[in-house]
Amino acid sequence: MKIKSQKDFFSGLMFTVVGAAFGYGATSYTIGSGARMGPGYFPLLLGVILTLLGAVILFKSLVVETTDGEPLGAWAWKPLFYIIAGNLLFGILLGGLPSIGFPAMGLIVAIFGTTIVVSMAGDQFKFTETVVLSIILSLMSYAAFIMLLKLQFPVWPSFISG
Repeated sequence: MKIKSQKDFFSGLMFTVVGAAFGYGATSYTIGSGARMGPGYFPLLLGVILTLLGAVILFKSLVVETTDGEPLGAWAWKPLFYIIAGNLLFGILLGGLPSIGFPAMGLIVAIFGTTIVVSMAGDQFKFTETVVLSIILSLMSYAAFIMLLKLQFPVWPSFISG
């Protein structure tokens, strides 16, 4: 069978693999039932839906004819690097690295650092817009996670808050 759309084929394959991994990982938790859902219910359901979506996209890539086969383009290395670096930076800034003595910087600093790094992934970087976005995200995250949900994790660096 000939692949008629490379983009759809590989995206469908990715969805199927990730969905199957989520579904398999969820089986190690208690699933429960529809009336009394366990901790594995939602990840299992999400994994099944993602796997089915991937299967549909895979099928479409093998059946629906395209004009040029929709070949894959070049990898976008710059955005890939900055987005992964931003996620790693968020984890490091929020929790610190005790093994090397780097303290936790808290939610606000983590959001500012991550927003600045991830915004460099685009074609244009405007520092003023990035800072405004960081302020808005920080305020909304503080309101949602600290004030409304009352989650307990550091908001400010430990050397500031004590």
